[in-house]
Amino acid sequence: MLQSAGIHHITAFVQDAQKNVDFYTGVLGLRMVKKTINFDAPEVYHLYYGDREGTPGTIITFFPQSQARQGTVGGGQAAVTVYAVPVGSLDYWRERLASYDISFEETQRFGEIYLHFQDYSGLVVELTEREGGPQHTWAPGGVPADKAVKGFGGSVLLSLAPNETRKILEGLLGFKMAAEENGWVRYLSEGDIGNVIDINTDPVPAGRGGAGTVHHIAWRAKDFEEHEQWRSLIEKSGYHPTPVVDRQYFNAIYFREPGGILFEIATDPPGFANDEPKESMGEKLMLPSWYEPHREEIMRFLPPIQVPSQQTHKEENA
Repeated sequence: MLQSAGIHHITAFVQDAQKNVDFYTGVLGLRMVKKTINFDAPEVYHLYYGDREGTPGTIITFFPQSQARQGTVGGGQAAVTVYAVPVGSLDYWRERLASYDISFEETQRFGEIYLHFQDYSGLVVELTEREGGPQHTWAPGGVPADKAVKGFGGSVLLSLAPNETRKILEGLLGFKMAAEENGWVRYLSEGDIGNVIDINTDPVPAGRGGAGTVHHIAWRAKDFEEHEQWRSLIEKSGYHPTPVVDRQYFNAIYFREPGGILFEIATDPPGFANDEPKESMGEKLMLPSWYEPHREEIMRFLPPIQVPSQQTHKEENA
């Protein structure tokens, strides 16, 4: 049986591109891993953030559009993006969020404490302490390495048909049910990051896509061969996956599960150093070969953004 290691990436809609950069690099201290465009709408940025290496399980991506309507979080969405931070670091994050005037509340689920807040477009984010996952030796944004975000702690899914979504998590993706309480069920994958999924037990009203909502959640396939096996399995299970799509940094297939959430299966390779040196990832606008002849025209449609350089972060944490 195939088993996904967990979340590969999460992709969301936001409004202001510079505020998006400021929040994810400045507040959360993530690295801008890739600055590119939406391959299906080249007048829109596609911005990727993660750890230093651009490791699957740490990557959040955004389509910023200044005129985007505001979305509503609800059923059929990955409603909460959860980040894991080192044990003992929540006090640091309480102070850091307050220093940026970001309001948060403290909640509990399955015995864990979460700092629950929103980014500048209304996307719901949580921080929680976890033992698992890599300990950083380098972190951007002035965040000490021993307090830095490790990557995804997981996600909270809101399904229109939770029993059906749960069947996919268990029977198709290979997650294991771990606990149930207060209207939530927890599932675990085999990975050490991006491996905890909480899902509602009762149906909830549908959300509306737009700024501040997740477009899709992607699950990991370890290589291209396994990716083809995933597509065959999804199709045999009665769902309707897309053909394999080359996204330059991973291959992707998409399908909408019965609870309304858009799922993707994405390959770990080839990674984000596929088209530029790892040391300078995220500093230059990268275009796929078929758009490169139109670079000048494309750049006229994109608002200028300022992205901190990796060298600056190295100096800050020296």
